[in-house]
Amino acid sequence: MLPTKVGKQLGHPTYSVTGWLVTKFFKWHNLILEENAVRLCNIQPNDKVLELGHGPGFGLQAAVQLLTGPEGKLLGVDYSQYMHEMASKRMKEQISRGKALLYYSDLVAMPIEENTVDKVFHCNCYYFWPDLKAGSRAIHRVMKPGGIMVTTLRRDSVIKAAHMKVLTGDKWRPEVYMEALQSSGFTDVRMENKREKLITFQAIFATAVK
Repeated sequence: MLPTKVGKQLGHPTYSVTGWLVTKFFKWHNLILEENAVRLCNIQPNDKVLELGHGPGFGLQAAVQLLTGPEGKLLGVDYSQYMHEMASKRMKEQISRGKALLYYSDLVAMPIEENTVDKVFHCNCYYFWPDLKAGSRAIHRVMKPGGIMVTTLRRDSVIKAAHMKVLTGDKWRPEVYMEALQSSGFTDVRMENKREKLITFQAIFATAVK
């Protein structure tokens, strides 16, 4: 019962004690993953960048600093109202300047125009999507031809979560997500091992083909 409850809060944090604890977990566990997802995207000053499942907004903070050009813009999507409101407070200044726009939305229903996004990143996110192929198609829809998507994860931690039944089914497996990306119109889908501050993590890359 407890692993299932924790898994639900990780995927969809709510206003609760468990939800509050999950936000603390995000800060401790996800910060390096968020920062590296941003770095590996190779964001350019005038890019339009999208973070999926942005959580409290640490990745948003890192990405917006790179969007120094007049056309540079940051988008974020999260289907947790708690996370949407927390990140909106964190990004209040950038939102007021029109530099950032956050959506409280499901991934598949996100109100972003087709072929408009240069870079997409997310971390510790895809295993909570109801349908990996639908989610992958939604990402592909909004990306420009040649756009780059990067997701980061710590595979050892994900495997432990699956063994503890915090994550169920097989959606957590990187190869399952990579197959969904390939079937949705992405090419050069690959996973690489990375290391920073004595922490080993994985990065999945994909390029949108139209």
